[in-house]
Formats: sequence, structure tokens, C-alpha cells
Amino acid sequence: MTSKSPVLVDLKFDPKVVATALKTAFPDRGSINLADPAHRDRDLTAVDYALLWKPAPDLFRRAPNLKLIFSGGAGVDSLIGLDGLPDVPMVRFVDRSLTVRMSEWVVLQCLMHLRDVVGHIQNQRKRVWGKQVAPEAREVTVGMMGLGVLAQDAAAKLQAIGFNVIGWSRSAKQIKGMQTFDAGALDAFLGRTDILVGLLPLTPETTGIYNASLFAKLRRNGPLGALGQPVFINAGRGKSQVQADITAAIENGVLGGASLDVFEVEPLPADDPLWAHENVIITPHDAAVSEEYALMRHVEEQIVRFERGEPLQFLVDRRRGY
Repeated sequence: MTSKSPVLVDLKFDPKVVATALKTAFPDRGSINLADPAHRDRDLTAVDYALLWKPAPDLFRRAPNLKLIFSGGAGVDSLIGLDGLPDVPMVRFVDRSLTVRMSEWVVLQCLMHLRDVVGHIQNQRKRVWGKQVAPEAREVTVGMMGLGVLAQDAAAKLQAIGFNVIGWSRSAKQIKGMQTFDAGALDAFLGRTDILVGLLPLTPETTGIYNASLFAKLRRNGPLGALGQPVFINAGRGKSQVQADITAAIENGVLGGASLDVFEVEPLPADDPLWAHENVIITPHDAAVSEEYALMRHVEEQIVRFERGEPLQFLVDRRRGY
């Protein structure tokens, strides 16, 4: 039996996929997968490392000696604030595949609204030959709220297509080739934005930030063409948006459309009015799904760094909540 501490795994992902990935993960230390009935009652007091996503509420009581915690995703809102969360380093999942998948989704949604793909599909179903004249990407300003790794990659790809991209974050950031705004300049940022992309982490300050007041400040006199009105796109966190305000903004014309991958309650209830709006594109929180094999490699690499005394990457700032 290995003398190295096994990795405790409590992930609310597809259990078959996780189990398959763990067959080859952590070959020199093994793992304790709480989704496996054979492991559910294991003694966890000697475990040093935990890979978690929406863990069991009693986990930290059962594993009181953790030295390092890994989030199973890019965010940590499923961990921050949990009872008994130990004061140890926490590491986010940052991976090329996760970043690329998110960028693909954001670019897709911006182009869908730019070229009114939903309108074309509606015409096709009605057998209507309805030509539409869309603006060029360079005529439209995409405002990125949140300027982390995912947002910066998506912004670069939108710029390559031709979109004018600006960015907002709570604290000032200098990003080559992009005009950025900080917390004190939110209104100025919104006033220039035609397509608002939300990629903010969830913190007390960002909870409910996408609301009626914010939508009303988006640019209304830009060269929107086929867009008609500003568009809201969110793939960050569902609790950062007020869904009733999104519905109202769509219905009263404050927003011309929306693309949503995250929701206050998931799955989105069948009776939610957002389902019925043809200019709202809904995806089931799969814009950038964590790839389990990459996640396990990431954890192993960070454990090696930790045990060598090297600085950890992608550390969470608990004061900020991300």
C-alpha cells in the first residue's frame, strides 16, 4: 500500500466518467472516490488532498486534516462558505480545454446574435425567403464583465473575428489591445456595450449584478442592425443574474436577445418563462464542461508542486471569493 496520501474525490459529475478517469489517475497514491459505494464509509482522517465539486455537507468533519483543496471547476462558489471549510490553500481548475470550450461558446453566441441566426431559423421553418442585413462585427462592441483567463481568451478570439471588445473588472487591469474599466467606471463601460458577456465569478458583490438597472444602462444608439437592442450573454454563474429581470427586459424591449448557460436554479424549471422566448438561447450549463482526465492531471501536477515546496498555481483569494 502506498505511503502517500490518496486523493479524496467528491465530484457531482457523471459517476461512470469519474470512475473511468480515476482508473489511471494518481498511480503513485491512489484515490478515495466517495461516489463508489466501497469507499463511502472510509476513514478520511489521514487524507491530505481533496478534489471537490458540491461536496457532501459532512465532508470536512470526516476529513479534518486536509492540506490542500482542489475545485473541480473554474469557480469555487460551490466550496466558499461551506460549514467547516478548513483554512488551507484552494486551487481552481484552469485548463486549455476548459478555456477553449468556453471561448467557442462565447464566440458562437455573439455570432448567433450578430447574424440573427434565430430569425433565419424561424423563417426557414415558415418557408419564408427573408433576407436580413446584419452589421459587421467591427460595428458592434462586446463588453466582457470579468477579465479572468476564460474571458481574456474569449476576448482575443472575438477581436480576431473583428468585434470591438472592451472589458470590466472590479479592480483595474491592463490588457494589451483592449480598453478596460474598473468598478468606478461601470456605467461608462455599459454605455458603450452592445453585447454584454458575463463571465464573473460569484461573490457577494456579484450576486444579482445582472439586473434591470444594469440592462437599462447598455448602449441603445449603437449600430445594432439586426440585433435591434442590446444582448445579454451569461456563462459565468447563475446567481449573478436576476432571471425575472431578464425576462422582463426581453418582453419590454430593453434587451433584444439573450444567451444563457447558467441559471439561478438548475436544471431550469420547465415552467420558467425564459423557455418560451424565441430570442433567448438556452444551453444546459455545458458551455465549458470540465474534462475529467485533464482535471486529474491538473491535480497531480499541483500536488507535485506542493510537495516540492514550489508555488501553487491558480490559488483562490478567499477575501475576493475567486
